Amino acid sequence: MSTRQAKGAAAEQLAADYLQREGLSVIERNFRVKGGEIDLVCRDGKATVFVEVRLRSNSDFGGAAASITAAKQARLILAARHWLLRHGETPCRFDCMLLDGLEAENIEWLRDAFSAD
Repeated sequence: MSTRQAKGAAAEQLAADYLQREGLSVIERNFRVKGGEIDLVCRDGKATVFVEVRLRSNSDFGGAAASITAAKQARLILAARHWLLRHGETPCRFDCMLLDGLEAENIEWLRDAFSAD
């Protein structure tokens, strides 16, 4: 595992722990299909929550939020549609967990960060 992959895995673990403390259940990690990937799939009540985790160690090219482009959103939506086809349709939303470092206090949770519409 490269250093970048290790940092990404650590960020995903921090985000998963944070969401679980907030009452969500993590039901799948790193769901991949051709053309897209979802870092965390969670359950929040009856809703399925597709979570993108973004870690930025510096803000030279914008912070973590700036890296979630329209193209990235399209790939997430594609993967979410595949996940819902396999597991059943439920109400869903797209959340983003933004980290500007590998500390829990540096997490920003954006609920309903974007829509599939």
